[in-house]
Amino acid sequence: MPADLTFWLALAVKMAVTAAFVVGAARAAERLGTVVGGLVAALPISAGPAYVFLSFDHDAAFIAQSALNSLAINAAAIAFSVSYIVLAQSRGTAISLIGAFAPWFIITAVVQRIGWGLAGAAALNAAAFVIGLPIARKFQSAALRPALPRWYDVPLHAGLVATLVAAVVIASRHVGPAATGTLAVFPAALSSLIVIFQPRIGGPATAALIANTLSGLIGFALALLVLHLTAVQLGTAVALVLALSTSVAWNLMLWFVWHRR
Repeated sequence: MPADLTFWLALAVKMAVTAAFVVGAARAAERLGTVVGGLVAALPISAGPAYVFLSFDHDAAFIAQSALNSLAINAAAIAFSVSYIVLAQSRGTAISLIGAFAPWFIITAVVQRIGWGLAGAAALNAAAFVIGLPIARKFQSAALRPALPRWYDVPLHAGLVATLVAAVVIASRHVGPAATGTLAVFPAALSSLIVIFQPRIGGPATAALIANTLSGLIGFALALLVLHLTAVQLGTAVALVLALSTSVAWNLMLWFVWHRR
């Protein structure tokens, strides 16, 4: 089979697998309420598969450097979430999303111009969480009421995330690890949740779902840190398992604390 045909068939499989995984996670989030739903949404349901597929085509050093840039860009994801949470209280879906993406692109552009080391990326995340978490806590309590699904919800959600995976895999063949790390953590899962939920359940309830992802994003940041530190030393496969385990363990801990309360 020609090499190009093999690549495109493999890409189609990667897109389908990731889309199915993310749609399943979204359905779980819809049925579990804003707190547990937010923790589910904070899992690396789009970045995780993207990194797994990247590991098939790139060495451990490339994965480690991409993870470091993803860690720095995670601060932009926090700004995206906080901006949306505030805007969604009184604005529609389109305005809220545009207002959320504006700081994401600005922060991403700044981050891309700076050569981030581990200490700098960690400090940037810490500062973003210190600012963002108190704001998010004010909007976490709105109820996530059931809503009838629309025929295009699943194709829309699957299409957005599958497109992200395709962009990451294709772009990684032509750009370096820094740009690849940025693409891998593009907020496709969060934005697709917003597009699906806000027209159905309203801005405040959708904002509560996104607000409850902020604590979970700490676990995602820790997972990227683990991936960066262990990819070269332990191998990509082991590092990916450790990174996923870190994110899942953090969110399980948050769920346990919430459940006890």
